[in-house]
Amino acid sequence: MVFQSYALYPHMTVFENMSFGLRLRKFSKEDIKKRVEEAGKVLGISELLERRPRQLSGGQRQRVAMGRAIVRNPKVFLFDEPLSNLDAKMRGQMRIEIKRVHQHLKTTTIYVTHDQVEAMTLADRVVVMKDGKIEQIGTPDDIYNFPKTGFVAGFIGSPAMNFIPSKIVKKGKDFSVFVNEQISFSIDKDRQKNIQNLDGKDVLLGIRPEHINEKISENAIEHKVTIDLVEPLGMETMVYFTVNGVQLCGRVSPENNLTSDNTISLNFNKKKFHIIDPETDKVL
Repeated sequence: MVFQSYALYPHMTVFENMSFGLRLRKFSKEDIKKRVEEAGKVLGISELLERRPRQLSGGQRQRVAMGRAIVRNPKVFLFDEPLSNLDAKMRGQMRIEIKRVHQHLKTTTIYVTHDQVEAMTLADRVVVMKDGKIEQIGTPDDIYNFPKTGFVAGFIGSPAMNFIPSKIVKKGKDFSVFVNEQISFSIDKDRQKNIQNLDGKDVLLGIRPEHINEKISENAIEHKVTIDLVEPLGMETMVYFTVNGVQLCGRVSPENNLTSDNTISLNFNKKKFHIIDPETDKVL
């Protein structure tokens, strides 16, 4: 197990910390030395084996904590929010290191985190939990593109998914989603079976910022908005605006050189909408 607080003995060297469990189990000195040195090479801390924890950076301490677990050759690793004490830059570096170590060792790893970026980048399968109950299990791609509940949809993704108050309207035999006079669309036939009992009822319409942009396509619903706030991020620009009294976020090209109070036509990709029943929180 790798703890959030590292749990290293301050009076011991890195070598002694990593070998402590093996010494308690009466492994031979030769076997201990071999295992610690191999783990040190995997983690890139071979030159730190004679130092004490106070002489190490946060990232180096975390590697020592990982090394202490690796030398035991376990069948399963349990990581308990191991990167939460590190700064943003170091967290990014350690995510890469953990993934590299996992690919090298090929040992089953259970990784507990509240950071969705860690979950998406490190996991082969993600288990999203709320109040002690499992909301969804799936690959990072499934969790991101096909969320089963509003909680999962809003939790995964940065910036978070937009949620727009809307209404289900039945026109003849077909159902449509009505947001306002400018934004409405018919629901695909294969999805209509899930909303037969929602005619005239309020729903939440979820759409991610990357699916609100200035690109024109056959699936686009054009809507003219006034920009409330612009967040330039270099390779992309996030724009914030209001629809139905709710602030939404879109992702546009930085070449637009937008500023607050600019008016722009944005396109909502109707194929990327998620219809959520607010009573059950289920994605329909």
